[in-house]
Amino acid sequence: MTSNSYPEKCAHCLFRQVVCSYLGDEEFDRLYSNTLHLSYRRGEHILKQGNRFTHIVYLSKGMVKMNYEDEAGRNLILTVINAPSMLGGANVFNDDLNMFSVTAVEESDVCLIDISILKGFALSNSAFALKLLDFVSAMFKDSMINFISLAHKQVNGRIADILIYLSEKVYRSSSFTLSLTRKELAEFAGCSQENVIHTMTRLEKDGIIQSTKRFVEILDNERLRLVAKHG
Repeated sequence: MTSNSYPEKCAHCLFRQVVCSYLGDEEFDRLYSNTLHLSYRRGEHILKQGNRFTHIVYLSKGMVKMNYEDEAGRNLILTVINAPSMLGGANVFNDDLNMFSVTAVEESDVCLIDISILKGFALSNSAFALKLLDFVSAMFKDSMINFISLAHKQVNGRIADILIYLSEKVYRSSSFTLSLTRKELAEFAGCSQENVIHTMTRLEKDGIIQSTKRFVEILDNERLRLVAKHG
């Protein structure tokens, strides 16, 4: 396959742009020919916690959640990510197991990139290795911030943080239709569904947000940030 024979959507692919800044066409052709292009429906696992790590996932369309199940069977959503984004890069230089699951929350298109080939390029090209580490580690920043929120804030502050994150990082709008259920919001905030419903109702009564079952509009961003800061 030549560099001119990729699907049209690849022309604007963020991952291809990054890779081709450090690798030649022949190397990218090899990488592309060993990549799986798949689609997932809501609720389907793209990566499964505990399975062998064999591919890095590039999310080209849709939205996913990173979730972790503890020994007691409780599920915690670490973060929510929309396209375009690189997923599952924590184990890029070893053969460890997936530390968490990646699950579609909307219909999603992904490229499953063979980690052994990618690792070979990285080990022989230090500039590419550094860029790859920077690229795949970006998603962990948001999950770490969520953990800090869970550890040091009350439920009101956690949920306010999540609404701000969804508005600014995921939907990029002050009004949005949630792809997450109330149960998933509770798993994201580390609380019960009743806590989510009570907090959302209180925020609405205070004139900070307007919400229905799935729709949310942030009416007073400044006051929501105060709740996030002091909650």
